[in-house]
Amino acid sequence: MTFLLSVSRGIDALNERVGKAVIWLVLLMTILSAGNAVMRYTINYSSNGLLEIQWYLFAVIFLFSAGYTLLRNEHVRIDVVAGKFSPRGQAWIDIIGTLLFLMPMAVLIMYLSWPIFMNAWDSGEMSSNPGGLIRWPARLMIPVGFLLLVLQGLSELIKRIAFLRGLIANPAEKHKGPSAEEELAAAIKAKKGEA
Repeated sequence: MTFLLSVSRGIDALNERVGKAVIWLVLLMTILSAGNAVMRYTINYSSNGLLEIQWYLFAVIFLFSAGYTLLRNEHVRIDVVAGKFSPRGQAWIDIIGTLLFLMPMAVLIMYLSWPIFMNAWDSGEMSSNPGGLIRWPARLMIPVGFLLLVLQGLSELIKRIAFLRGLIANPAEKHKGPSAEEELAAAIKAKKGEA
């Protein structure tokens, strides 16, 4: 179990790094969206490529932060039902839900999306919009995002089993600390202080 817990810590560290990097993309996407809107209404200029970059960034934010959200215990739950159980009962609900729903769904989407990415890669698929972008990066985001989610699901399974065996504290407790938005604001302030 010690080895599995070290694997879990490694997966957690990976998703923590990815999640913190993706937080910066929210700021970048907001600036890009605002700039695109200002250009459209002030100088009557618009670009399908710029619009598609916004779409790509939104996809990265959504897909790559799914594992981070699961790590932080911020995913959607049915707390009305699970809240009535003891922490051990909640751990069993998490284990069963992960094994029966999360992992099969995520693995299936990863499996089904890979040939779509490969087809886009092999064909050099381009956007049908004039001035649009190449599509394979967007197609690749799906299997990579779900791989991060599968890895985090595995980590959460390891932690729930270790908790049931009395080896670690309850991993289902909510993360105590700043929210993602507060972390981004603190990082921006820190960067301003360095400049």
